[in-house]
Amino acid sequence: MCGIVGYIGENQAGPILLDGLSKLEYRGYDSAGIAVYDGSEIKMTKSTGRLKVLEELTHGGETMPGTSGIGHTRWATHGAPTDTNAHPHFNKDRSIVVVHNGIIENYIKLKKKLQSKGYEFISDTDTEVVAHLLDYYYKGDPLETVTKIMNRVEGSYALGIMFLDHPDELYAVRKDSPLIVGHAEGGNLIASDVPAVLKYTRRVYFIENEEVVVLKKDSMTFYNIDAEEIEKEPVTIEWDISAAEKGGYEHFMQKEMYEQPKAVTDTLNPRLKGSRIEIEELGMTDEEIRAVRKIFIVACGSAYHTGVTAKYVFEGLARIPVEVDLASEFRYRDPILEEGTLVIIVSQSGETADSLAALREAKARGCRVLGIVNVVGSSIAREADNVMYTWAGPEIAVATTKAYSTQLIAEYLLALKFAHVRGRINDEELAGYIRDLQLLPQQIEMLLNNKEKIQKFANRYIAAKDVFFIGRGIDYAISLEGSLKLKEISYIHSEAYAAGELKHGTISLIEEGTLVAAVLTQEDLYKKMISNMVEVKTRGAFILAVTNADNVEVEKSADYVIYIPKNNKYFTNSLAVIPLQLFGYYVAIGKGCDVDKPRNLAKSVTVE
Repeated sequence: MCGIVGYIGENQAGPILLDGLSKLEYRGYDSAGIAVYDGSEIKMTKSTGRLKVLEELTHGGETMPGTSGIGHTRWATHGAPTDTNAHPHFNKDRSIVVVHNGIIENYIKLKKKLQSKGYEFISDTDTEVVAHLLDYYYKGDPLETVTKIMNRVEGSYALGIMFLDHPDELYAVRKDSPLIVGHAEGGNLIASDVPAVLKYTRRVYFIENEEVVVLKKDSMTFYNIDAEEIEKEPVTIEWDISAAEKGGYEHFMQKEMYEQPKAVTDTLNPRLKGSRIEIEELGMTDEEIRAVRKIFIVACGSAYHTGVTAKYVFEGLARIPVEVDLASEFRYRDPILEEGTLVIIVSQSGETADSLAALREAKARGCRVLGIVNVVGSSIAREADNVMYTWAGPEIAVATTKAYSTQLIAEYLLALKFAHVRGRINDEELAGYIRDLQLLPQQIEMLLNNKEKIQKFANRYIAAKDVFFIGRGIDYAISLEGSLKLKEISYIHSEAYAAGELKHGTISLIEEGTLVAAVLTQEDLYKKMISNMVEVKTRGAFILAVTNADNVEVEKSADYVIYIPKNNKYFTNSLAVIPLQLFGYYVAIGKGCDVDKPRNLAKSVTVE
């Protein structure tokens, strides 16, 4: 996720672009750049690091005179955070310049075609493909050129584009990535989000999918993908500026929960090619995949919990033995790492100290290491033999939601890829699993949109002292994450247990009114789970059940039931975790806790 801005008008563009980017830095923070037309050519300045570096380089924009320009603050997806990879990006003769938010899924194919036509690339980004593709199709008509590339580019994008031949115009286009246009006194603006324009106007237009806008200093015209002019109505923004930086949500955690359908889609779609799974960055041949004898998944916190789920998925589908280790324990237990062992390191930040140390230990012992991370160019991404990015976008709230969900998706894809290559599932079965995966984004969205029932239930447990989460198999893994979400943001003591272990000590803690959250998504374990629910209910527990939509039998044993849509048994974590995230969130805000910055916790744990 990145932030883009653009301005054309009567005022100096540089300071306006930098100000707009400062309101979007939550969307990207590893590099930034601006390009301004100075009356004869397009000048560009960009740098790695926070926006402050760019502000200092340009003296607040004063060293880049001109009244039209575009800017970008980057959260790297393709290519490490470097000056070269920072946006904006030029075509070959610097006559077209582009900023981009999103992911171009077919950029490798387009890049190969352009290279065969003599185009040279200087960056590792998917965005530079757009700049050269515009050049390839440009015959003097910018609008025609923009609509042509819209029919060639696959994926998500919001683009800001300037053509040197048309210096009095600024072009913008959108597909799946957010884009707004603001009409201000003395000029017009584009931006990824409302905060970038609120200083100048509250009158904005929301650009819809496959729409193009052409801005001039005193006008704006909207078109569809067929270059037909369309009419749009402006919206007056009433938001407070500080709230708008969260996209209108009360907290970043809430915003990020609601970004999960998009994050899951962005992680999933680039790896799905019809009824096949292609993970180019895996860097393993089919022979190498078949040679894997054992997998270690090593991680911390929520990432570790995704590994617990992945163990069941890998072993169930691919029949490969999997061990899941806490990174802080991995090195110190002297693990047995034999030939044919693959070590998977999972981390949101890619900088987690214990996970990085585990990676180095595994490599020192001769193991192949795959990193699953969310930050391009991070230490784990650089040091792993191969890296699979989750593409969740920046996650600002300390308690992870969307990064967790995208890590699950990455692990599902890997398990399916391994299972298929190793002959454990056939083509038809793989196609069925892929169809199930493709249902997840809309099912997650449905759960998020039905939050009222969970919010009402959460209000009853604001004063709880102890909460227990129980489950079996994958449901135990879900319980681990549900418990962590509650404790880390609400400060309520919470524990997760494999349900069969209750009678080995934990059940002594159950007393009248104790909340027990029981997760039941594995059909073959329904009866055993219901028996465990009855055990705690007879001792006074109040039972919240999270289960599949067709499991109405559970209502006989549970006091409160939350149903999730039906999906494949291996993928239910992606659905059942949503109401547990919402439950923790609403309990925490009911208590008045700072859900985005819980006490004593940091987003990236870079010390042991």
